[in-house]
Parts: sequence; structure tokens; C-alpha cells
Amino acid sequence: MDQLYKKLLTFSYNIVGSYHDAEDLVQDIIEKYIITDKSHIRNEANYLIRSVINHSINFKERNKRNTQFGTWLPEPAATGSPESKLIKENTASYSLLVLMERLTAKERSVFILKEGFDYSHEEIAQVLEISYDNSRQLFSRAKKSLNQRSFKKTESAAVNLQQYIDAIINGNVKHLEQLLMDDIRVFADGGNKIRVVKDFVMGKEDTINLMLFVYNSFLSHCRYEITIVNGEQAICFYRRDKLINCQVFHSFEGRVAEIYAIVDPAKLNNLHS
Repeated sequence: MDQLYKKLLTFSYNIVGSYHDAEDLVQDIIEKYIITDKSHIRNEANYLIRSVINHSINFKERNKRNTQFGTWLPEPAATGSPESKLIKENTASYSLLVLMERLTAKERSVFILKEGFDYSHEEIAQVLEISYDNSRQLFSRAKKSLNQRSFKKTESAAVNLQQYIDAIINGNVKHLEQLLMDDIRVFADGGNKIRVVKDFVMGKEDTINLMLFVYNSFLSHCRYEITIVNGEQAICFYRRDKLINCQVFHSFEGRVAEIYAIVDPAKLNNLHS
């Protein structure tokens, strides 16, 4: 049951983009299942998977994501630890979770089932109770919206984050320019409590100016750790052992393409390891 629970949690998290909400949704289904008449249920696992996915789809459709300060970003999850309740190889990378916000809940679910869990369109049709052709259409639309991005982790030269943070600490602009893509983008999510300097910037010069300002103004006295979040490199900043800023880095060909700065306390409180 423990492995099935992890699978259900991973399905839900990929769909709703929130570990906390995924836990609640899966628990709802399990509690309902306990008191359900099971005489008509042939396959317990398939029944629970279908129930969790549909419950997550309905939740996603009902809850429009927004934030008072910055750009709404998914809740990060530490997938590099063996204690993680999410299945690492089936959990979407952080940058993909951000991209999947473009999709409808059903497109997102079909994409996750097909790309993340290797379901066939026949199996997806059965789980979501849609037609085979509808599954194919939803998957095609999803891939187009995601610019043909794959769920599978692709091998790409990683950025040396120690060099990056050293350059930030020392204000080494030339070194930062070498580490960043020309069209780099930065997104920040402060939730409803933390005012962020900017929710979105693009380009090397604005990115360097912003990241240096943020570090010197708010993070210079913090302890930092380089880690993995949702399968991508990240730097977590701590003030008196409290996580106050998590920056997730999406790299391409050895340079930083996107930085996602999560400072919403609610999302950081639920950063599970």
C-alpha cells in the first residue's frame, strides 16, 4: 500500500502543483474508499488511481491559481532524498510544472499519464473515461502548448551553482554573464505575504542587477545550501535555520535559462525532503 500511496501522491502532485493539496486530495479518496462498497471493484489500484486523478482534475479546474505578489509558481518538492514520498522518476521537473500551467487540467492529466507513467492511449481512455481519439487529441494539444517539451529528464550540461553563488557574493558581473543565457528569465512568487522586488525579468543585464540586489539586500547574512528540487538544481537560503528563499535553476547547455524564486512562506513550509 505504501508504494501505491506514493504513486497516487505523485499523480496528484503533478496535476495540481502543490504537495500540500495533493496530500489532502489523496487522503480524501482513501477515506472515502475505506467506507465504499467494494463488491463492484475488480482492481483496487486502478480504482484508486482513477479516483485520485479525477479528484485532482476537479480540484485544479475549481481553483484558479493566483498570488498577490509576483507570479504564481508551483509548490517545490525535494526529490533528491530517499525519504521523499514522491516517486522521483515520475515527478515532473520544476520548469515543466511551471510550463504545464498553460494546459487545461485534462490536457495536463493526459500528458502526465502518457509521458510520466508510460500509459497507452487505451489505458488513459479507460482511466479518465474518455475516448481513445479524445486522449490522442488532448495529448497532441498538450505537446503543442509545451513546445514539444518531453516529461523525460534530458541530459544537459549542468551549471556549476557554486561558481554562480560565488559570483553573486563577490559581485562578479563578468563571471555571471558567462553563466547565464542571453534570454534568461527570472520569476518570483511571494504569495500573499511577501512583497517581491519584481515578479518577472528577462535578459542578462536585468537578471544580474536583480539577483545582486536581492542577495545584497535580503540574503547576504543567510546560510545557503545547494540542493536538488523537483529534479533540478536549487539554492536554498536559511535565516536562523528557517527556509526563506528557494531558487530553482533550469539550465540549458551549461548555462542558466530560467530562475524560479519561491519566497511564499506557505510553499516553503511544505518543502518536503
